[in-house]
Amino acid sequence: MENKITDFSGKWKMKSSENFEELLKALGVNVFLRKIAVTAASSPAVEITQQEESLSIKTSTSVRTTNVSFTVGQSFNETTVDGRPCTSFPKWETDSKISCEQTLQKGEGPKTAWTRELTNDGELILTMTAGDVVCTRVYERE
Repeated sequence: MENKITDFSGKWKMKSSENFEELLKALGVNVFLRKIAVTAASSPAVEITQQEESLSIKTSTSVRTTNVSFTVGQSFNETTVDGRPCTSFPKWETDSKISCEQTLQKGEGPKTAWTRELTNDGELILTMTAGDVVCTRVYERE
């Protein structure tokens, strides 16, 4: 019997955020840019489209819009939350959670990763990690 693929599709609004500024600090983002980023990212609009194991995630803030597309199980190029190019490898951690390790393409920096998980009550939980700092953002469908 084949597992049903969790559907992350939809428009999402952020309900809560913990440790975002601490994450940026761990990545070495200066205080001025951290303040701008924290303010801009306080109410991001996230839109996810999905076809089977291929996802496209559009995140819009007042400062910038990012788009990332990937297929679970295949490495792809993206940028870390602070804008450094990396190679990412997403995989199913559980049937409702995708985890992704990021490897910098050049230079040094803390180990970065993210996860996206759909909970039983329909929330989307995004975690972003830099070294030992974990930022958790909870979203609900619009």
